[in-house]
Amino acid sequence: MVKYYEVAKGVAPKRELVNKLQQKKEEAEENLKQINKELKELAENLEIVTAERQVQSDKLKQLKEDADTMTRRLNAASQLIEGLASERKRWTEDLQKMGEVKKRLVGDCLLNAAFVSYAGPFNHEFRKEMVYVDWQERLKTKGIDKTEEFKIETLLTSDVEVASWSGHGLPTDELCVQNGILVTRSARWPLCVDPQMQIVTWLKKKEEKAGLTVKTFNDEYVKFLELAIQYGKPFLFENLDEELDPMVDPVLEKKVVIVNGQKMITLGDNQLEWNESFMLYMTTKLSNPKYTPEVMGKASIVNCVITLDGLAAQLLNVVVGFERPDLEERRRGLVQQMSADRQEIKNLEDILLHDLAASKGSILDNDDLIHTLNTAKATSIQIGVSLETAAKTAEEIEKTRALYVSVAKRGSILYFAMSGMVAISEMYEYSLSSYLGVFDTALRDAKPDKIVDNRLKNLREKMTQTMYDYTCMGVFEKHKLLFSFQMTSMILDGDNDLDKREFDFYMKGNPSLDRPKEPSPHSWLSETGWKDLQLLKTFDDSIKDICEDVKRYGDEWYAWYESETPESIDMPCGYKEKVDLFKQVLIIRSIRPDRMITATKGFIAYKLSDYYVQPPSLVYDKIFEKSSEWMPIVFILSPGADPQSDVAKLGDQLGFTGPKFRRRSCEQKRIPLN
Repeated sequence: MVKYYEVAKGVAPKRELVNKLQQKKEEAEENLKQINKELKELAENLEIVTAERQVQSDKLKQLKEDADTMTRRLNAASQLIEGLASERKRWTEDLQKMGEVKKRLVGDCLLNAAFVSYAGPFNHEFRKEMVYVDWQERLKTKGIDKTEEFKIETLLTSDVEVASWSGHGLPTDELCVQNGILVTRSARWPLCVDPQMQIVTWLKKKEEKAGLTVKTFNDEYVKFLELAIQYGKPFLFENLDEELDPMVDPVLEKKVVIVNGQKMITLGDNQLEWNESFMLYMTTKLSNPKYTPEVMGKASIVNCVITLDGLAAQLLNVVVGFERPDLEERRRGLVQQMSADRQEIKNLEDILLHDLAASKGSILDNDDLIHTLNTAKATSIQIGVSLETAAKTAEEIEKTRALYVSVAKRGSILYFAMSGMVAISEMYEYSLSSYLGVFDTALRDAKPDKIVDNRLKNLREKMTQTMYDYTCMGVFEKHKLLFSFQMTSMILDGDNDLDKREFDFYMKGNPSLDRPKEPSPHSWLSETGWKDLQLLKTFDDSIKDICEDVKRYGDEWYAWYESETPESIDMPCGYKEKVDLFKQVLIIRSIRPDRMITATKGFIAYKLSDYYVQPPSLVYDKIFEKSSEWMPIVFILSPGADPQSDVAKLGDQLGFTGPKFRRRSCEQKRIPLN
């Protein structure tokens, strides 16, 4: 009983403890449940907060990106505004000009099309009269707008192309540029009348890299022409006569047909594929060929005969290049630089406009466009300054070049005086290339002088003397005085010191068919002479009384008439003081025509010098100096003349002795002269 009580007594506290623990457990579990619940709620809240944070972070990132984009676009917009602002003025001006050009484009295109179609066969003077006077007046009467300062070169070519032509040897004077346009722009194949061979030289250099083939109608040319047509190569027929080979008619007429989708042409018995790159050129050295209407309908005739002003412009470059090589080099560099600058501005403008047109989306996001605009802006500013400087430099260069115009003009006059001798004899035909050699020799031999005016005078005198000597070598004795007078009269005409009416009187006298109202007052004065005096008195107030003086003072005039050399003594009535020397020559022509030659010599000697009335004797040393391995010497002999001993003597002086000097007969050995 006691033992059970003790056990029971120990169990009760334990049970109580267990109950307490159980209760604490239940409370802990309840707390845990509550904590888990709260933890779950916190986790859910954390997820919400995290999600919101991510959303806000994305919004912040987007806002930063938008801010960066806006900043970049703002910078781009600023650059666009600044860049386009610099172009705005030029583009606005160009837009206005284009609007005006659009109105006048019809008239300009009409004039240019007419020029290319019809102006080719005519010389430079007739072209100017036709295009710039007659045609423009017709447009005006029809109410068709055109550019006020219209120029053929403006629409049909560019400075860059002209500079390229110049690099291949084409002179840059107005005539040669027009000929270049006619050769390259004509719808028909060009046939160039080119006695000075400037165009053919230019074409050979221009088309050299393209594989130009050069043939004549005397060559076996058909196979070469076929290859050129098939492969699109340029082809040149040179040295044409007045007749063209009918074999090339299909090519001239461009009789192209479509066969199975390909362009074909029949040449002879062969059908060839036509290549659009094929080019045909034709040139002739005849100065005045007479082509039939059929030929002129098949080909585009281009008159490339050089003019006096055109040659003067070319010789000016030669003179300045010799006298002031630094100036000529600057001028050439300046032309190339200005052409390159204008071309670069145009290229940048084209790229910029293309990028603006092709840009998709906002142009503010087009970094390439912004870069191109910045480049164009910087380049245009730089080039603009460069062009302004170049324009000022060009003006200074032209002022300096103008000093040498008189020398170039004299050189041109001398060439045409020399080339005009061909009207007397076909043997007197001189090439421009040979004359340029003489011209260059005169420049080297002229006496130097630090004073420019003295140097120019020396150049003109030496040039005239050298060319006179060169021409007299190949002219018969009876024609040398005629050449001297022609040279003198052309020089005076170039200096505006020759009255055309007086010159015509010198050549023709009084060509009227009407008889004078009153007969000759003196028996010693011929009716023809009296008739000439009737016209002569109308030229000038200084000579208006010549007929009355001859009639009134007949004895004095008769004494002068009877003198052996009337040109060397004073004329009656003080006409030596009243009139100039040329009018005195005209009086002599009327009264004593037999003394015209001597009077003309005196006039030449007075205007130039005695050197030009005393033809130079043949000096073989000088003849040899003017020859070269490409320019042989040909002696035209009269019966009994034999220069062989003089040539052999010259050979001994120059060291051509023994086997170095040989005699051959062209006829015996069949040695061709060409």
